[in-house]
Amino acid sequence: MKKIASLAIVVVGALSLTACTSTERTLTGAAVGGGAGALVGASVMGTPGAVLGGAAGAATGVVVADNI
Repeated sequence: MKKIASLAIVVVGALSLTACTSTERTLTGAAVGGGAGALVGASVMGTPGAVLGGAAGAATGVVVADNI
């Protein structure tokens, strides 16, 4: 159940990108990407994976949000 709630939060955050200014999209992209990356990283490698996944996800989220 916890994974479904986390996935729902990520999906809602991703959908909220469409109604934001460019600065807000960048910050939201970083937050959603970082959260999603941390969730995936933690499930694969534990704490080190969460840190790495969060950083990579945040960077990816910024790039995606800037190019939408």
